[in-house]
Amino acid sequence: MSTRFLIDRRTCLKGIGVALALPLFETMGWADPEKKKLAKPPVRLGFMYMPHGVIMDQFWPASPETFLTAPPPALASLGPVIDQCLMLKGISGVPISPFNGAPHALELSTWLTATLPDSNRRNQINISISADQIAANYVGPLTSLPSLELATMPQTHKENQEGLNEGYYSHCSFRSATQSVPAETNPRNVLNRLFGMRDQADPRRKSGQTAQADAMDRKMLDLVIGGAKELRRGLPQSDQHKLDEYLDGVRSVERRIAAIEHRQKEAALEAAGVSVSKRHAADSPPIEIKIPVGDKRSEYMQVMCDLNVLAFQTDTTRVSTYIGSTPNGVSYPELGFKDTHHSQTHHAFQADKVAKVAAITAFNIAQFAYMIKRMHSIREGDGTLLDNCIMMWGSGLEDGNKHARENLPFIVAGRGGGSINTGRFLTDVRGNQGDLLTTLLGCAGVPLDRPIGIATKQLKAITT
Repeated sequence: MSTRFLIDRRTCLKGIGVALALPLFETMGWADPEKKKLAKPPVRLGFMYMPHGVIMDQFWPASPETFLTAPPPALASLGPVIDQCLMLKGISGVPISPFNGAPHALELSTWLTATLPDSNRRNQINISISADQIAANYVGPLTSLPSLELATMPQTHKENQEGLNEGYYSHCSFRSATQSVPAETNPRNVLNRLFGMRDQADPRRKSGQTAQADAMDRKMLDLVIGGAKELRRGLPQSDQHKLDEYLDGVRSVERRIAAIEHRQKEAALEAAGVSVSKRHAADSPPIEIKIPVGDKRSEYMQVMCDLNVLAFQTDTTRVSTYIGSTPNGVSYPELGFKDTHHSQTHHAFQADKVAKVAAITAFNIAQFAYMIKRMHSIREGDGTLLDNCIMMWGSGLEDGNKHARENLPFIVAGRGGGSINTGRFLTDVRGNQGDLLTTLLGCAGVPLDRPIGIATKQLKAITT
């Protein structure tokens, strides 16, 4: 790639005096100006969810010193890649008052939003844009799919705790405050979506509009968002919320413009005889996907994990979310019992129920471990695919027995292109799930104009 396209983002923004948090364009983040060096791969961001919390004494490592050498039973499947993982203890969830009677409606819906629903409109979806969709807004225009949403179970649960909309039970991705994002449960449909449809040419090109008009759109958008951010500092909280909703709408325009700019740059490079292929000869070939036959949950979940890996490996998307299961009666016959997950979490410390919850937790982490190990085996650039990913596994409850949310379980895998220091167990993080999401998006190179949900700070211990 010619060095005339290489722009240092901070220098550029400082030089033109714009306060807008720009998307990380290919021309800003991929290229290495030194000849004969591999282009730096992009950072991918993924989330995988399990409901109902964990059996804490079987999940948390005994100490930071034993994390790598003697991980607890729940983490046994992560053994070969434990040095690629980061454990964080001390992340609190969103306090759910005034919805104290709706722990399961909120454990999933608050997981990536770090926000409570609007208490005045309980029967309607009205919460906040989720972290995955915030990331998709910025990096989505650079790929065929802005984001990929997967689920093991249909999102059709019918229940209304505290009068809350049923959609809160089975959705964690929200495109805006009022629009949930459906997840795909059929592996074949996912495969067709990944490779059956490609990004179409922008229809505005056919209407005769020019690149000059696109440039004017960009300039005006910069001024609007820059001014809005300055305005936000002096507004009361209620007006800040209204302004935030406005900015979320403006971002749809930004994504359209970014996509046009990206396609124009790639077309110019191709016309000049410069390949824009992101693959290198030393990279591993794309993995093969085999659709399972039968009803084994592990095989089903692993093919969904494979689809996630393939989507990242081929740069079809850089943002994914996988709801491994939802809080609505799922069972695990493959483990030798038919009791539902939820029923066993209210174990009252009965040994047989505790053992079943522990087995379910270990099973779900094993599927996450399968995906992480596969990513670690795939060569990309100077390292592995996992080196260029940030994969977060977790739950929206700490303890399903008491519906506790003070110490949510999280595992972060992947170094995020060098932004995350893995191979550690952090025992006293003292942050909330909004802080964690805000930090991870920052590590993925996603600029934010406001914290996510209840966030108040960046968790610097993740990167140091």
